Amino acid sequence: MNRKSRNAGKQETPTYQLKITLSYLRPAIWRQVLVRGDIPLGLLHAVIQVAMGWTNSHLHHFRIGDRYYSDPSFGLDEYSEREPTVDENQAILMEVARHKGAVFEYMYDFGDSWEHILRVEKIQAPAPARTAFAECIGGARACPPEDCGGVPGYEDLLETLKHPKRAEYREMMEWLGGSFDPEAVDLDKINRTLRKLKWPRTTIPELARVLMQRDRVRA
Repeated sequence: MNRKSRNAGKQETPTYQLKITLSYLRPAIWRQVLVRGDIPLGLLHAVIQVAMGWTNSHLHHFRIGDRYYSDPSFGLDEYSEREPTVDENQAILMEVARHKGAVFEYMYDFGDSWEHILRVEKIQAPAPARTAFAECIGGARACPPEDCGGVPGYEDLLETLKHPKRAEYREMMEWLGGSFDPEAVDLDKINRTLRKLKWPRTTIPELARVLMQRDRVRA
């Protein structure tokens, strides 16, 4: 990350409007966020975790064109023949997605394979009243539960929820912890949580504490 990007003032830095959509699910699960254009991808990862509703319990990467970006501590290149993965903390959003309409991928949990498509909807000057570097301005439907088996597993879960008199329903409710509303999304809660993230980097332990507070679990 260069000094200019790190120290750019809010009024000098464009605001990116991104739409984040989970692939292969209908109706779609999506969030719309505003972020500073000079946000590092490592911090954008934290924003996605908060906005979507994940718990950062698994590995992830971004794919922009032919390049992959991730946390170097994951060691993703150990068994890969592609070009080395770029440190996501050294990659700036407005340097890797320069234009309105740019589309790139964020993959979370390489077992369940939750593919998110990020689209740059707008690039604009920041509003003078905005002080947060990230804000969620829209969204639809709840995040799938962690470790539910990816898209097929989540579709099975939704089908099970339609039949409360079946034994499978009771078992599913026990696994979910008692309740799950697939239509629920709380923008106020998302934004309260986003304001707890630290600029220009939120470490893994810091993100864990923020997410546990969000989910009302004591750290």
